[in-house]
Amino acid sequence: MKIGILDDYQNVALAMANWSNVMQHATVTAFNDHVSGEVALVERLLPFDVVCVMRERTALTRRVLSKLPQLKLIASTGPRNAAIDEDAAATLGIAVVGTRYLSSPTIELTWALTLAVAHNIVVEANAVRSGSWHP
Repeated sequence: MKIGILDDYQNVALAMANWSNVMQHATVTAFNDHVSGEVALVERLLPFDVVCVMRERTALTRRVLSKLPQLKLIASTGPRNAAIDEDAAATLGIAVVGTRYLSSPTIELTWALTLAVAHNIVVEANAVRSGSWHP
């Protein structure tokens, strides 16, 4: 089995999870560059049974999917990915799965960062660490 990970521009996909069990049964290739042309994309994906997409950057259209006879599974980070033609995938017998998504961590982080900026937290914390802060 061959698994391709697309658009891993930070080279983190293989470090963010334990892939050892998967790699006992499959060859995993992570691509850190982006292929934009349809012909080049099909050429890249042709040997893969599974494609993992990390964002909505690569369009997996009906035309692209119809040219990938080995493809059996598309896995996406997040519950939905607008770049995947799910109807075409279903028609072609390609399963599409995604991860769950909890919005609360994002909301909480946004508020924490907002409060940090409003109250100068980073500057104050750095001053405490360097010993230059005096009450």
